[in-house]
Amino acid sequence: MRLAETPAQDGFHMPGEFEDQAASYMIWPERPDNWREGGKPAQKAFARLAETIAQFEPVTMLVNQDQYNHARASLSPAVRVVEMSSNDSWMKDCGPFYVVNDAGDIRAVDFQFNAWGGLLDGLYFPWDKDNQIGKKVADLQEFPVYEVAAVLEGCAIHVDGQGTLIATESVVLSEGRNPGGLTKADAEKIFHDYLGVTKTIWLPEGYFMDETNGDIDNMLNFVAPGEVVLTWTDDTSDPQAEISEDAYERLAVATDARGRHFKIHKLQTPRVLTLSEAEANGVDPINGMLPRVAGQRLTASYVSYITTNQAILMPIFDDPQDAVAHEQLAALYPTRQVVDVPATEILTGGGNIHTIAAGVPGHHTGGK
Repeated sequence: MRLAETPAQDGFHMPGEFEDQAASYMIWPERPDNWREGGKPAQKAFARLAETIAQFEPVTMLVNQDQYNHARASLSPAVRVVEMSSNDSWMKDCGPFYVVNDAGDIRAVDFQFNAWGGLLDGLYFPWDKDNQIGKKVADLQEFPVYEVAAVLEGCAIHVDGQGTLIATESVVLSEGRNPGGLTKADAEKIFHDYLGVTKTIWLPEGYFMDETNGDIDNMLNFVAPGEVVLTWTDDTSDPQAEISEDAYERLAVATDARGRHFKIHKLQTPRVLTLSEAEANGVDPINGMLPRVAGQRLTASYVSYITTNQAILMPIFDDPQDAVAHEQLAALYPTRQVVDVPATEILTGGGNIHTIAAGVPGHHTGGK
């Protein structure tokens, strides 16, 4: 069912990722011009993540027709496999947003998706199947849908569920996503109308050399309202240091929608990771995808973790800093188990584990 009003008009808002969650959705990777060796190593990494999430909540894997049998055989019965067409495998970015009301009803919000920048600076073409994922998944879930003409990806924003949204200007205001680009006022009206946001905090840019233009999910995450973890490095020779310092200074003086100052926890990055020659050469150079080049920096960030009701799934990179980040998150989430998830293979495709799994809110009463 397509809805005529906006979520704000109907009393709905977007919840925080730390709030009650009922399920996760993922998309099976197979693009040979993005994933090396025909996607086989990535498929193993995605399967491992899906099985890990399935220990805590139901998981649905969406898969193209030609990979259905392979995906079904590669995954345990704990993971539901559903045939659904896609161009690539970034479920958090191309899937539906969700909004809830005080009665616990859930509705979906379908923004447009154009591969992080369309024909101007997007990462692949075509993206038409990915742009249909939001509507298709909402229909599968039997949630009513609000449709939005603007382009916005799930990883472009973080919300606290209490009216606060944090985003980067480099992503949301980019000209490639919306022709001519959005103004801050344009974006904030969209956030208010469709996500129930009353306060937007802007950071200029995201993680250094993030090919999405700098999605917020590699920069920070909400632990709770008024409390965030921030990507950090003490290595002043790393360009990321200046970006993180600027973000810290802005957040330190900002207040959220309820007037609170932020408690900010710095989460050190691992060593700088780059794409190896073997990894780059394993990608098929097919026209339509941003080329993979040996030596390009990967967006290795611990804040790109997945929050479920019982666990924090934290990306690890075979680095000594993995254990430090694990201890920090365990202290920040005392009621949740912190589970390490090897993520280097996922980085080679341009994202992190937060980008490939989309959580669905829990405790709804249907809302149809």
